[in-house]
Amino acid sequence: MTDAIPGAAALPDDLREAFFAYERAILANDLDQLDHWFLRSDATLRGDDAGLLVGHDVISAFRGLRGGVAERVIEKIEFREITEDTAYIVSVSRFLIGGRGLQTQLWRKTDDGWRIAAAHVSGRPQPLNRTMWRTVGDPLFQGAWDGPLVGTSVAVKDLFAIKGYRIGAGNPAYVDSVAPEPRTAAAVTDLLRGGASLRGIARTDEFAYSIAGNNAHYGTPPNGALPGALPGGSSSGPASAVATGQADIGLATDTAGSIRVPSSYQGLWGLRTTHGLVPRAGLLPLAQSFDTVGWITRSGEVLQKVADWCLSFDGSGSTERVYGASGSDLPWSFRIPAEILEVVEPETRAAFEQFLSRLDAPVETVNIGSLAGYQEPFRTVQAAEAWRNNGEWIRENPGALGPAVEERFRDAARITDEQEREARAALAPLKEIIDGLLGDAQLLMPTVPGPAPMRTSDGQKVDAVRTATLRMTTPAAVAGAPALSIPLLTVPSQLGPAPVGVCVVSRAETDIALVRLGRRISDAVS
Repeated sequence: MTDAIPGAAALPDDLREAFFAYERAILANDLDQLDHWFLRSDATLRGDDAGLLVGHDVISAFRGLRGGVAERVIEKIEFREITEDTAYIVSVSRFLIGGRGLQTQLWRKTDDGWRIAAAHVSGRPQPLNRTMWRTVGDPLFQGAWDGPLVGTSVAVKDLFAIKGYRIGAGNPAYVDSVAPEPRTAAAVTDLLRGGASLRGIARTDEFAYSIAGNNAHYGTPPNGALPGALPGGSSSGPASAVATGQADIGLATDTAGSIRVPSSYQGLWGLRTTHGLVPRAGLLPLAQSFDTVGWITRSGEVLQKVADWCLSFDGSGSTERVYGASGSDLPWSFRIPAEILEVVEPETRAAFEQFLSRLDAPVETVNIGSLAGYQEPFRTVQAAEAWRNNGEWIRENPGALGPAVEERFRDAARITDEQEREARAALAPLKEIIDGLLGDAQLLMPTVPGPAPMRTSDGQKVDAVRTATLRMTTPAAVAGAPALSIPLLTVPSQLGPAPVGVCVVSRAETDIALVRLGRRISDAVS
C-alpha cells in the first residue's frame, strides 16, 4: 500500500517501515511513539513556523501541548541517501480538510534502528492564528496616507473600542453579551492619524487579569522569541503579533506589568506610559488606579516615533498633558532597588551585572522596602476595582470564566471596603519613596525574574513566577511612573537562550525622554 505512494519504493525497507510508523504515530498523536522515533539527543532539532526547538526533551514537551495534527495522507516522497547511516526525506502531505504541507526529515541509523535527528514541518497554511488574533485584515482599517507612522501596522489589544466592533476582553461569553462600539478609542485614533494602519484586534488574557499569556478559551499565543514558552500577558496577543512580524506596533495596557512582562519574554521594547497621561476613554478597565496605556515594538526607533507622535501636541488628539519634562534629556544616572535584585533568578542577576559592567554611568544601590509588603495591598486595591468593574457581569454569567481567572475574581468579591481603604493607605509610602528616588535619577532593574516559563510548566511553577514578577512590577505601577522594558539581557533556559528585559523607570511625564534614554542605553552596551 505504501509502495504505491510516488517515491516510497526508493526508501530502504527498514527506513520505509520507520518513516510510516512515525507517520501513524503523528496521526494517532501517540506521544510515546513520537518520542521513540526522535533521536534521544540534546542536539535533535525540530522546526516549524513558530521557531526552532533543540533537544529531545524540549521537543517532547512541545508535543504534549500541541494536541495532534489534522488527518492527512502522504502524496509524494523524495529520498536522498547521504551516507549508509544518514538519509534525507521530504514528503508532501494532503490534509483531508484542505491544504497541503511539507515535512523534511534527516534520519540517522543507530544501534536501535532509524531515528529522526532533525525535522522541519511546513504545516497546512492557517489563514488566522486564533490564539493571537480575534480578527485581522490587510489592513482592517487604513490609516492616514501621510504622517510619521506611515507604513506601520498596529495590533490592538481586545480591550479598546473600535467603531462597529464589540470589545471581547478575552472571553467568548462577554463578546456575545455586549453591543458594538459607537466610536473608536482615542488611543487607537491617534495611531491611525499618524499614518499607522490597524492590522487587527489581538487577544488578551481574560479581562486582562493575568500575566502569563494563556487563555482558557482561545489557547496560548506563540512566544515569537522562544518557541514553547509562555508569551506573557495580559497583552499576549499584541506582543506575539509584533514578535512574529505580523504587526509593527502593539497598542496595549499595563496594570501590573502587562506590557513589560510580554515585552521581556519576547525580546521587545515596551513602554508603560505615565498613569493618566494617555486618557483611557474607550478602554475596558481592570483597575483604574493602575491601568495605563502603552505600546510594544520590535525596535527603539519605532517606539520613539510612536511616543513622539502620540504624546505630542501635533500628534495627539486626546493626550491632555504632552511633552512636559520630556523635552529635556533625563540625567545619565541610575538607582537599583536592592530588594528587586533579591527576587531575580541567579542567571538573570549575573546577566544584569554583566550589563552594568558595560554601562558607563553612575549607578547607586538603594532600598525601597519589602516587596512582599507592597504586593498584598496592591493586589487588594486591584482586585476591589476589578470586581466593581466586572462583578455584575460575572454574577450574571456563572461558569463563563477560565479556572484561574475565576478564582481571582472569587477572591476579589470577598474584599471589604475597609480592607481596600487600609490597602490604599499602605501603598502611599511606596509612592513617596519612588517619587523621591526619581527626582534626579532613574530606577534600573531587570524587568522580570527570569525567562518565560515553558508552556508545559505546572501551575505551581507559573504561580511562583507570577508572584515574583508582580513584586518587581508593582513599584512603578503604584507610583504611576513611566516604565520602559528594553531587550538587553540573554539568559539560559530549558528551551535555549532566552531574552529578559532591562526596565528603566523615570519620573512622571518624562515618557518621550525615557524612550530616548532607553535607546542611548541600548547603544551604550551593544
